[in-house]
Amino acid sequence: MLKSIFIKLLSGYTQDSEYTESLWSDINKQHSKKNRYYHNLYHLENLYHNLLEIKTRIKNWDIALFALFYHDYIYNVLKQDNEEQSAKKAEKILNTLKIEKKDITLCSKIIIATKGHNISKNSDINYFTDADLSILGNDWKTYEEYYKNVRKEYKYYPDFVYNKGRIKVLHHFINMPTIFKTSHFYNKFEVQAKENLQREIDLLHI
Repeated sequence: MLKSIFIKLLSGYTQDSEYTESLWSDINKQHSKKNRYYHNLYHLENLYHNLLEIKTRIKNWDIALFALFYHDYIYNVLKQDNEEQSAKKAEKILNTLKIEKKDITLCSKIIIATKGHNISKNSDINYFTDADLSILGNDWKTYEEYYKNVRKEYKYYPDFVYNKGRIKVLHHFINMPTIFKTSHFYNKFEVQAKENLQREIDLLHI
């Protein structure tokens, strides 16, 4: 599914099928690495389905899709600049497709916004970061699978180190005025997300 979406997206910017295939192969390879238990193609699919629900509200759908495919392109748990490096990769690719600079800038801003998920003046950014966090508001069984997969990605860290860092991240979200910035995602996920976050925090303290 994702491949066909990507190829259709690229068809509006290049007729070079070999180049398109090479870009997809690269994305597929990055997201299929054995150390990716959550930040993989399944995450991209979930993000896509959540964005699709509010497609008519997104002003620049193509750029939202480019951000989707590249926002976790770089994912190294030992680094603190994954979003910035992913944004640079997206900028490089979009430049080869002769996409307008303002749109490339928007794509970069969307990707970097997934670092803190703070509210933006740009509604497309808010919709994207909300969709990126949608997993937080799923049923407990789905959420439990999510946080266990995140833990696997940080398997090199002992519990006492990981738990402290994870609790800090969870508090970052739970202490926000609202986790979700848009009414669509707020109404759908906010209450469950806060319950899930608090439940995980409680488990990490045990």
